[in-house]
Amino acid sequence: MSTQHPSADSVVLQRDAFGRLLLQVGDVDPAQVVVPVRAFPLTVPNGCVALVGADGREQAWVERLADLAAESRALVEEELALRDFMPEIARVCAVSSFATPSVWDVETDRGRTRLTLKSEDGLRRLDGNGYLVASADGVQYRIRDRMTLDRHSRKLLDRFL
Repeated sequence: MSTQHPSADSVVLQRDAFGRLLLQVGDVDPAQVVVPVRAFPLTVPNGCVALVGADGREQAWVERLADLAAESRALVEEELALRDFMPEIARVCAVSSFATPSVWDVETDRGRTRLTLKSEDGLRRLDGNGYLVASADGVQYRIRDRMTLDRHSRKLLDRFL
């Protein structure tokens, strides 16, 4: 494939018999397995998406998901939903300790759960009053706006900031 990115209207995506996403660009290149990766998943979730091949190289670039044909866009959105699983913390109910590692009991938009914060590095500030909480098992949790949390949750969170 050339170093130039194909335009979104020349990108055709489909699934193979194994459920993998296949990229077809025009009539020349054979279809290849790709994985969609958001460039800016938190700040521009419907923006730039790279379609990355099995070799780790970018095979196509999509400026906006809306630029893709409806069928291809639906396939990319399905794949991204699986890849970008990020529950949002609505309430911090309790923490086991104010030193790390610490077990947090939280309510998320997907239900109540427990996560382990291995170190203070697992808590990162985002734009505005947002935070990203990385659990020991690799799941990323988002606090969209610290100021919308209840007083008890903010008090617990403030001990780690």
